Amino acid sequence: MTTSENQPITYASAGVDVHAGDRAVELMKASVARATRPEVLGGLGGFAGMFDASALKGMEHPVLATSTDGVGTKVAIAQAMDVHDTIGQDLVGMVVDDIVVSGAEPLFMTDYIACGKVVPERIAAIVSGIARGCEIAGVALVGGETAEHPGLLDPEEYDVAGAATGVVERDKVLGPHLVENGDVVIALASSGLHSNGYSLVRRVVASAGWEWDRHVEELGRTLGEEALEPTRIYTRPLLELVRADLGLHALSHVTGGGLAANLARVLPSGVLATVERCWTPPPIFGLVQELGQVPLPDLEQTLNMGVGFVAVVAPEGVDRALSLLSEQGIDAWTVGAVGDPSTAALYDAPVVQGAKGVDGGAVMMLGDYRY
Repeated sequence: MTTSENQPITYASAGVDVHAGDRAVELMKASVARATRPEVLGGLGGFAGMFDASALKGMEHPVLATSTDGVGTKVAIAQAMDVHDTIGQDLVGMVVDDIVVSGAEPLFMTDYIACGKVVPERIAAIVSGIARGCEIAGVALVGGETAEHPGLLDPEEYDVAGAATGVVERDKVLGPHLVENGDVVIALASSGLHSNGYSLVRRVVASAGWEWDRHVEELGRTLGEEALEPTRIYTRPLLELVRADLGLHALSHVTGGGLAANLARVLPSGVLATVERCWTPPPIFGLVQELGQVPLPDLEQTLNMGVGFVAVVAPEGVDRALSLLSEQGIDAWTVGAVGDPSTAALYDAPVVQGAKGVDGGAVMMLGDYRY
């Protein structure tokens, strides 16, 4: 069958350019080559990435951990700013740091990019960010897929997703089963907004009539530059804590839901963690709150407020944990402790309990931020 003009219909005329896809692969090869590990077999372009798992034979009881995620509507800001080489680091951080929560070492990752039109330079920029994130985390990028979806996505639109796999010894798995009353909660500083809550941020910015290229004095740069600050990747510093045998009992990645809800997910039922708002959140958080008149409870359950990870540590291991994190370039401080839930009656503050289907412990946020 032909068109009304009697011209044959080709894949290219339908909106898919396979040659552009091939050029994108050529452009990304150098970046991907840097994001590797000795266990990787084969090269870019195979139907499947291969990873030599023979090292697992030396483990007593290896348990695989896997995670998948995207970066949400942060991609809309990357598209608006026409800056595409940072969003990949966000993707890696969102995926591999979920794996570290269990105490597992992330080993390898794959990515998926869906776009309305393959622009080789743009795809290569996205993948360069993914490869850079994998380098930071010590994870191998073993494969990926770029899919062109004309008619479903506009030519300038794209979305990214990824999945990773890690491994941990069964008796080294972190989590609620290790947490005890008296454990100390340590906060690890975020690099900014990370990759959650951008639907709120974008709505606030649009309502205020601001543009992403607006210079904001308290931020020291444009609003868009601040919003695109890459997600901090905590993998290697946290693995140092895991291996240090200092009484690390649980970790929590502060993503959607905020600090309280995500901390509650890694606490056992029947305990209460009290967290003091004893730090000064970076200026972007106060700016979003002020511009949008966002209520504090909504802000806290949407944004990380300057804390990208929390660690639950036995009291005797706190000083060493803080020292190790400092050596790894991570600002960290104590924010609270785990105790008896009956103490909740002593405070006039809401309690967050259970999140994302987990019937875990309870968390109470106390005090005021030090703006």
